Amino acid sequence: MSLTDEHLQYPLRRYGMDHDRYDWSMLPQRAPVAWPNNARVALWVVPALEWFPLDMKGQPFKPPGAMQTAYPDLRHYTLRDYGNRVGIFRLMKALDKHGIRASVAVNAAVAVRYPSLIAECTKRHWEIIANGLDMDHLHHAGLPPEEEKKLIDSTLQILRNASGQAVRGWLSPAKSESAATLDLLAAAGMDYVCDWVNDDMPYAMRTAHGALHAMPHPVDIDDYTILVQNHHTENDFRDQLCDQFDLLYRESATQGGRVMAISLHPWVIGQPYRIKALEEALAHIMKHKGVWAATGQEILQAWKAGQA
Repeated sequence: MSLTDEHLQYPLRRYGMDHDRYDWSMLPQRAPVAWPNNARVALWVVPALEWFPLDMKGQPFKPPGAMQTAYPDLRHYTLRDYGNRVGIFRLMKALDKHGIRASVAVNAAVAVRYPSLIAECTKRHWEIIANGLDMDHLHHAGLPPEEEKKLIDSTLQILRNASGQAVRGWLSPAKSESAATLDLLAAAGMDYVCDWVNDDMPYAMRTAHGALHAMPHPVDIDDYTILVQNHHTENDFRDQLCDQFDLLYRESATQGGRVMAISLHPWVIGQPYRIKALEEALAHIMKHKGVWAATGQEILQAWKAGQA
């Protein structure tokens, strides 16, 4: 069947992406990035402190980690709760050992319910990233813009009051967005968003309210993806983190600085039989020269300085 004239006249049919949010760009063709003190790899560790309501509606879909069985699904609810009451402290200990300050993605509901957790994070000078209201309030096309704005504003107010930080980074629950999300985030004063997984480095995005930046927050190097979804072993997880770092480290020798981002969920990696895998991966990474353990805001500012 031949294509219609209407199909051929699609206004954004062109080389690259079918939107104007950013310029399509191939990484090998970009100018090399220089990190502070001649570091080769910026290590960005992003744990998530999440709250999954027991009576989740799961609309328009169930996010990763959602309740699975009939109400009350105490088996899954209490496992998620394990991360906030036990697992996160094992993760903190592993990061403290190497002096790694994380950027922790926090549901606003966690700050309301467990303020002591926010205090533990800020005591370590961790950066607070907004992770939405909770894991049952997703951002999606069916959400009216005025309601989405209320979700964003409420989330930021709660987290800024609880942490005393400016909170300039955003990760949508389940990385889900509407067409308005980026514009609303920029209007709310966000510097960066972690929902887009199409690059190894930061890049600038266009919004109706000025620049916003995408940070390379991966789903591949994620404990939930590897250990729960893909059913790999703990040794597999360790080896994949090390392999990811090793290649980025080799690339950095000739192509400029790289970002090694690690996504973590305390209810997954904070289990007693799993934490060793993370500890061994971090030891492997931190033994290399030129590794800069930094927050998302620090990485973005260094990247932006090199773009001027």
